[in-house]
Amino acid sequence: MSKVVKLKKGLDIKLNGEAEKKITPAEACDLYGVMPTDFRALTPRLAVKAGDQVKAGDTLFFNKYMPEIKFSAPVSGTVESINRGERRKLLEVVVKADKEIQYKDFGAADVNKLPREAIVEKLLESGVWPVIRQLPYDIIAIPTDTPKAVFVSGFDSSPLAPDYEFTLADEAESLQAGIDCLKKLSGKNVNLNLREGTPASSVFLKLKNTEVNYFSGPHPAGNVGIQINHLNPINKGDIVWVVNAPEVAIIGRLFLSGKYDARKTIAVAGSEVKSPAYCQVITGARIGNITDGRLKNEVEQRIISGNVLTGNKTCENNYLGFYHNMVTVIPEGHEYEFLGWASLGCNKFSMSRTFLSFLTPNKKYTLNANYHGEERAFVVSGQYEKVLPMDILPVYLLKAILAGDLDRMEQLGMYEIAPEDLALCEFVCTSKIPVQHIVEQGIELMMKELS
Repeated sequence: MSKVVKLKKGLDIKLNGEAEKKITPAEACDLYGVMPTDFRALTPRLAVKAGDQVKAGDTLFFNKYMPEIKFSAPVSGTVESINRGERRKLLEVVVKADKEIQYKDFGAADVNKLPREAIVEKLLESGVWPVIRQLPYDIIAIPTDTPKAVFVSGFDSSPLAPDYEFTLADEAESLQAGIDCLKKLSGKNVNLNLREGTPASSVFLKLKNTEVNYFSGPHPAGNVGIQINHLNPINKGDIVWVVNAPEVAIIGRLFLSGKYDARKTIAVAGSEVKSPAYCQVITGARIGNITDGRLKNEVEQRIISGNVLTGNKTCENNYLGFYHNMVTVIPEGHEYEFLGWASLGCNKFSMSRTFLSFLTPNKKYTLNANYHGEERAFVVSGQYEKVLPMDILPVYLLKAILAGDLDRMEQLGMYEIAPEDLALCEFVCTSKIPVQHIVEQGIELMMKELS
């Protein structure tokens, strides 16, 4: 029987610029980038050089310490450039696409008739394996592990998030093949988590080999880490796999067609977008081709690959993140506001009753990227607990990370969290503490000392 989890803690940030449910064509894209920086704890080693010809599915680079995990070209074409940063850190491999994509054939197959070893081999060889992540640490899953459970969230509750019911409405066959694949890998039905009130006609409710659970409440109800905490908490030694719903379809297409088909429908949203809508792109598409002709250009803008809480600041010459399903554009907010602290704040969003805007709870806002202050003393204020629906003490956990106290980090729930789960803590923090960055540091320390 389905379980219903009602969350009371959290915060919905209502922003202007929600994508209208229509798909508009994106500009023809000729450059695609695959960025090793999208993957935590990855040390990449190149498999190509500039000028090489590749097909969609050919390996561009692989994990130096686990060579079987490969990262493939999303399109066919020529390796345009290999860009590096400080100390020759590999930042991106850029492919100039052919007019017509040529796919490497990995062979179509019925996933239900394949042994687990063959499924793993096909996912690894095609470069699709990195869509499967594991907790703890929110890293690419280790192929030799068998998880205690697999979780897929069928909705995203973050600000201006895409509606998976809309973007995946025509992907029933691919989703089912992807779910079947995940079941064969884990030996258990997939935990599929949906928002309470999901209509019976939903593409997700037609899927087999799933255990459906429902969640209600504000963001971060759609975060799979929050869902796992309430359904199957992670203890020391446990491994849980998670996959984004759009990427379940990519897994399914691999077995249905034998191709690494990295198409996805993303939302282009935000107050600085003329007509927010959806568009179909391929993973790694150049941001400029996605936003070209869509922006208002009335103020200085911040372009974000992903959502406003967890996405990456980017620019038109960068590329869509591997795990991102939206592009958000908001004002940068460099303008100085005279005596802003003394205003009535009718057009300012606040979790507390600092401004009069609390009288209009359903109002949508145009928010910018301004911090409205600088980092201050890190004090216990009780703010974090109001927006984090997990049974942990976030302030004490963060202080344990800063102190490098591994034992205390384990006791306080470090195995259960990913940076995105504490993104709202960072948003509401009056001390302007970089919460997600601290969690990243904690994950790196845990992996270095305990793995």
